[in-house]
Amino acid sequence: MPGPGRSSRHLPADWQAAIQPPYDRSVTTPRRIAVLGSTGSIGRQALDVITHSGGQFQAVALAGGTNTALLAEQVTLHRPRYVHAPAPCAELSQAVARSGARFALPEEVAAAPDVDVVLIATAGAAGLLPTLAALRAGKPVAIANKEVLVMAGHLVRRAMREGGGELRPVDSEHSAIWQCLWGEAPGSVRRVILTASGGAFRDLSIAELASVTPEQALDHPTWKMGRKITVDSATLMNKGMETIEAMWLFDVPMSAVEVVLHRESIVHSLVEFSDGSVKAQLGVPDMRLPIQLALSYPQRMPEPAVPLLELAAVGSLHFAPPDTGRFPCLRLAMEAGQAGGTVPAAMAAADEVAVERFLRREIGFLDIPRIIERVLERHQPIPDPSLEEVLAADAEARRLAAAVPAGVSA
Repeated sequence: MPGPGRSSRHLPADWQAAIQPPYDRSVTTPRRIAVLGSTGSIGRQALDVITHSGGQFQAVALAGGTNTALLAEQVTLHRPRYVHAPAPCAELSQAVARSGARFALPEEVAAAPDVDVVLIATAGAAGLLPTLAALRAGKPVAIANKEVLVMAGHLVRRAMREGGGELRPVDSEHSAIWQCLWGEAPGSVRRVILTASGGAFRDLSIAELASVTPEQALDHPTWKMGRKITVDSATLMNKGMETIEAMWLFDVPMSAVEVVLHRESIVHSLVEFSDGSVKAQLGVPDMRLPIQLALSYPQRMPEPAVPLLELAAVGSLHFAPPDTGRFPCLRLAMEAGQAGGTVPAAMAAADEVAVERFLRREIGFLDIPRIIERVLERHQPIPDPSLEEVLAADAEARRLAAAVPAGVSA
């Protein structure tokens, strides 16, 4: 008998083959990936997955933001066919020319015939148009952008129906729900339960929250993420947006979506079924695993580049209800999801502006939910909005959020 350790965890290959087909390493043409948001946290981790995939994946398109120096390095390393940056620098232009790539808009890249999977890892509204373009072209979209579904989930689902594309969630929580639903009958879900670490300030009082700094907000206890999403995790807005995402991703009502605090971040989410059975997906907190799964689906690649989960070493798992009194952003987001129409778009836009103002030290941490609530009070909702109406609601909410002074009462 093998002793304790990794060797004891590997079952015979013939047993594994009986329940899951082996990963096909005979494929000579790699799966061609467009990484939109390649210079952000998720984008960089996705490129790490691609680099260590053993030739299973190829980055054929890269789109970045203002960090054009990093994008130039990525272009030199991965030699994509398409590149996008809002304001290319000379270094990037030279790297593109040397690699034989060409500049292209994200929507063009998303629909290109030589792209197999589109990873949407951009922040904010920038991911909406390429998501719609990819789905209308019938492509799978690995989506890591929360705002796309929050702003325009009804338009995303419409594009899926029209073009035949599919969504593959990259967020660890939605990836967990997705995996729990594999093989389950439609209509068998009673509720989905999203887990939340609680962020950097999960144990602070309201008085203590009033004086926290951007540096403290960016020090997440478990995950390493981008600046905006890390602050959203600290306010629980991140989790509120995920409840709206879950509604659109899994076709469940908002009333069937719940949140529970789980500080270890080992249980990534759970699904309760009609007979009371509950499934959960567990793993170490490392985004490379859900990224890899979204790119390799419907197969699981062997030997992931992440540590294996050792439950005995973890010891205990803890769960608690969220406190919406200390963290009103969770309540605001879930109420926006219930309201629907343009309300979630306005909420997401107001949050984006408020977080950026907090990071620039223009406002305090507790001003973030106050600004969002003030914007939502002034918003005139439109049910079943068009794309133009969604974008207009986004722009108006940004204008309002930028004008609300610090310390304002909702």
